[in-house]
Amino acid sequence: MRHVAPALSGAPDVASSSLPRPIGGPTKRAFDIIACFLAAIIAAPLLLTCYFLVLANSGRPVLFRHRRIGFGGREFTCLKFRTMAADAEKRLQQHLAANPDAAREWLDNQKLHDDPRVTKIGKVMRRFSLDELPQLFNVLKGEMSLVGPRPIVVEEIGKYQEYFHVYANGRPGLTGLWQIKGRNRTTYSERVAFDVDYLRNWSLRRDVVIVLMTVKRVLEGHGAY
Repeated sequence: MRHVAPALSGAPDVASSSLPRPIGGPTKRAFDIIACFLAAIIAAPLLLTCYFLVLANSGRPVLFRHRRIGFGGREFTCLKFRTMAADAEKRLQQHLAANPDAAREWLDNQKLHDDPRVTKIGKVMRRFSLDELPQLFNVLKGEMSLVGPRPIVVEEIGKYQEYFHVYANGRPGLTGLWQIKGRNRTTYSERVAFDVDYLRNWSLRRDVVIVLMTVKRVLEGHGAY
């Protein structure tokens, strides 16, 4: 059954420069540090395994570094295990030029269900969200949170329209409400609605629930496509 995103109504209640610290403040940050430190210890064997699998399957670089938008609208370098071929951009442009449906899907969601850029090992890692494990270090550095909107690129700012200011008042998350409610089955506007609902109604209890639900979904193999 498809989850329905909360409706967006009214103008955003905060501006990107109106908060001295991200939504959740010291309480959310303390939860991030403690939970992330424990997660990094538990996930250490997985991190090493993924590192060597990517290295053996497609060589270097093992990590993919991409500029994303964080708190206050500032850019940071988001880390992931590389899941795409070395000539990913060329493959994408060729695929979009030859497939109008794929071009529309890319324009709407900045994602492709059948992505020609993704390697075989990359598909497995994405299915279980293992490619996102390096973002634990982004969390420890304070650039991200365990829970929050997924980090966006500059080109996606316009998709948030007047709600970008709400997005910019929190740290982007390794997981979030969108991941456990719909993710691959939602439109971008529904994704924005989930992000706004989460940030306007943040609570520590909600973060704990989202983390537990994320673990459940990852174990079930409901990662990214």
